[in-house]
Amino acid sequence: MFFINYNGKILASNTPIIEANNRGLRYGDGLFETIKYQNNQLVLIDEHLSRLWNGMRLFQFEVPKLFTPDFLESQIIELIKKNKHISARVRVTIIRGSGGLYDPMNHTPQYIIETWELPKSTKSLNENGLQCCIFKDSHKTTDIYSNCKHNNYLPYLMGALKAKKEKCNDAIILNTNQHICDSTIANVFIIKNNIIKTPPLSDGCVAGIMRKEVINFLKKESYHVEEQSITINELLDADEVFLTNSIYNIRWVAGIDSSQYNNPLLQEIIRKIVQTNEPFFC
Repeated sequence: MFFINYNGKILASNTPIIEANNRGLRYGDGLFETIKYQNNQLVLIDEHLSRLWNGMRLFQFEVPKLFTPDFLESQIIELIKKNKHISARVRVTIIRGSGGLYDPMNHTPQYIIETWELPKSTKSLNENGLQCCIFKDSHKTTDIYSNCKHNNYLPYLMGALKAKKEKCNDAIILNTNQHICDSTIANVFIIKNNIIKTPPLSDGCVAGIMRKEVINFLKKESYHVEEQSITINELLDADEVFLTNSIYNIRWVAGIDSSQYNNPLLQEIIRKIVQTNEPFFC
């Protein structure tokens, strides 16, 4: 049996915790973070919690003084130890309380922490490239909330269902301008003629922690990196495509729809990351 943490209480993972009128359930009123626990540490924890606190401010939560990043980190570590994980994927969900849209309510954040065992990471590129598809039935908006990891997840959910139906590893999400946004679980990078491009935050992608780390590393190593809008045609015509997120680091994409990709420059980048022992890559 595994355990969760609900507002500071350690409970069996199958314990019912949400009331029918909970705003997180009714409206997706909340945010979440996914964090890797590896080598006895929460990887890039300061960046993850900074993004979460920024999101809570944007979502107008009233954060108590005692609800601090250090407190939440200690709660995560306590649950990891309770579940006896060596390596883990951690999800922290922040939701409002119960009520309707206009009811007087408590804006204090409620939190749920979950952990799952992860296989130990290897510092190498995935041998079998991912197969992806493009999801076109729903588009992500570009507004002040788009860069947050919030619980209004419909395009990603339906994109994941499409990927599963088509036996793909992931689906590429578009924004309302028909530009590449991100994938259902990662940020998207393409390489064309040795130029590395990724959608800008203004195109609505999640402000990924790994995205930021990879961009900084590439610039430090003098690669040509652009944060520019990417069309579907540019994606399909790319030389290489890769995805980044905090759990799987960097993964090579071998194909999207009928387009196929190799990974020579990405292999070079991975070798440099390993050689320089970058802390984000573990």
